[in-house]
Amino acid sequence: MKIKGIHHISAMTAKAKENYEFYTKVLGLRLIKKTVNQDDPSVYHLFYGDEIGNPGTELTFFEIPNLAANQEGISSISATSLRVPNDKALEYWINRFDELGVSNSGIVERANRLTIEFSGLESQRFFLVSDEKNNGVASGVPWEKGPIPLDFAITGLGPVQLTVRRKESTMRVLTEMMGYRLIGEYASPINGQPNIQVLETGEGGTGTEIHVEERTDLNVQRLGRGGVHHVAFRVDSEEELYECIETVNDERYQNSGFVDRFYFQSLYFREPNGILFEIATDGPGFATDEEVEHLGESLALPPFLEPQRAEIERKLKPLYTTVN
Repeated sequence: MKIKGIHHISAMTAKAKENYEFYTKVLGLRLIKKTVNQDDPSVYHLFYGDEIGNPGTELTFFEIPNLAANQEGISSISATSLRVPNDKALEYWINRFDELGVSNSGIVERANRLTIEFSGLESQRFFLVSDEKNNGVASGVPWEKGPIPLDFAITGLGPVQLTVRRKESTMRVLTEMMGYRLIGEYASPINGQPNIQVLETGEGGTGTEIHVEERTDLNVQRLGRGGVHHVAFRVDSEEELYECIETVNDERYQNSGFVDRFYFQSLYFREPNGILFEIATDGPGFATDEEVEHLGESLALPPFLEPQRAEIERKLKPLYTTVN
């Protein structure tokens, strides 16, 4: 597979309005698409990202009202990272988090980078990661109308942490099937647990890394609000996606086959430890049905759902996202 890095992360929320407020006004991300879960159009699917939602910057949420809290465990995407330009930006974020009451670790070195661990809405686990030493895949471009000074703003997704019972099978999928390479490891913060493995692909760097954590002291995750549903990996084109589908079929993993998400095309499959992987194309992108200046302001529906708009809007609780 010709994987370029992380495409997007999709997580769970029980509160679309509060989700919008936190990720746009506290973290300063842009809401680039207000749409619905294409597999269950009765609930919102919110996409946040950089100025136009470039691949590698997208953090998305499925809303399920009254969803129980996530229970951490194995077979999970246990932490998501967000990139900032440099070490100085972390100092800005420490002050911002402290002023706004966002729980955080302070600035701590992790995997040879300075980071801040913090709790997002609904206790979702995040790291801010400095790109001071990054020489790999380029970051995104923050939205100039956002609330964060551009020199300090979040520029995309960084390393994604997978937590599993036995790392060997997950590592095999990443390295032998998906083209990742092992580049290092670092000590687990949990006493008695194995070192966390660091893998990268393509150009390497912050926007490509997967960190594999093996834990023997946890039960299987019960996915809920604040948990991560799946991680998506980038490929250039539909042609390369079909090559990935062929590879997954050859390896005899059950999978979705080709799925057209309108803003990108996808393949879904579960790796041996049960974590849901998606392979997604870089295009067509989020400006296919809205003007760039007004992304995320109105409810956007892919063409196959457009005939159901009246019924869909009737079931959804209004979410006001127009930027003044």
